[in-house]
Amino acid sequence: MDNEYAKHEKDYIRAYEEKGYVSHFRIESNKLVSNNNNYEYKPMDVHVVAEHRYEGMSNPSDMSILYVLETNKGEKGTFLLAYGPNADADAAEFFKNIPITNISDKANINK
Repeated sequence: MDNEYAKHEKDYIRAYEEKGYVSHFRIESNKLVSNNNNYEYKPMDVHVVAEHRYEGMSNPSDMSILYVLETNKGEKGTFLLAYGPNADADAAEFFKNIPITNISDKANINK
């Protein structure tokens, strides 16, 4: 990746926050839960509008993916998910269950 945001996930998170993606989420009981207001979302309620994958600079097995999200209630935010050996199985399962029709690259700041 050779762009201004490629250094670290936090660079992307800051850039998306400047564009209004300010909510942060967690996974509980197979639902995406907003840390801001505790709204709960099922996979069908979530749209992935961009994603960015990373390998750790000092350890290539330290991998993560930043999901940029919009919900059916208009909430916009990000979710950082470790994958590979450090993966959160519940979170990975949630994102796997988001309908393919809800996945796009429309908000990708690299375009």
